[in-house]
Amino acid sequence: MRDRNACGAMAGAMIIASALIKGGVAVAEEVRGYKGYETPAHVVEERIGALEIRSIRPHLVAEVTVSGSRDAAAGTGFRVLAGYIFGGNADGARIAMTTPVTQEPQDGGDLWQIRFALPEEWRRERLPAPDDTRIRLVDVAAERRVVLVFSGRPEATRLEEARAALEQAAAEAGLRVTGPPLFAFYDSPMTLPARRRNEVSYALR
Repeated sequence: MRDRNACGAMAGAMIIASALIKGGVAVAEEVRGYKGYETPAHVVEERIGALEIRSIRPHLVAEVTVSGSRDAAAGTGFRVLAGYIFGGNADGARIAMTTPVTQEPQDGGDLWQIRFALPEEWRRERLPAPDDTRIRLVDVAAERRVVLVFSGRPEATRLEEARAALEQAAAEAGLRVTGPPLFAFYDSPMTLPARRRNEVSYALR
């Protein structure tokens, strides 16, 4: 079964990668939102086929580290962080939902870091302390990332296909990536798979 899944993932990655066209197009497109939800502010510096090179501004996040399978960790992490922004904090304050929810593997095991970006209007000194001590409020420094957008359900095989395709396309474009892959999910689970926006990205060296 593992060999069959590995072959399927490789085939999927090759299909995705075949759609990535060489040759970059320089742009300077600033992005701050998606479907009415605030996103971490970033500028799309360049497009290389289906890849985007983004310059992401500093921002605040609420994060939690959860163990388990990817799906289980995503669900648990979402509920923990949603509790914080929906009033589970020292002030009982409600904080607007943003997008995307991000998920990053930790240490190559079954640990996952789940993050919500916090709205730009909230400064660190104003943020109430979480009731749940597992939640951390973290300043994320500015960084540059290479990103691949894809649709579909965030199933393990699909995520692996996208990750492998991004690595291949980045290498072919002469980009040097570092760190673990970061997965980002923009839409509700009720959204039709073909209309979902998912992303996988790597930090650039």
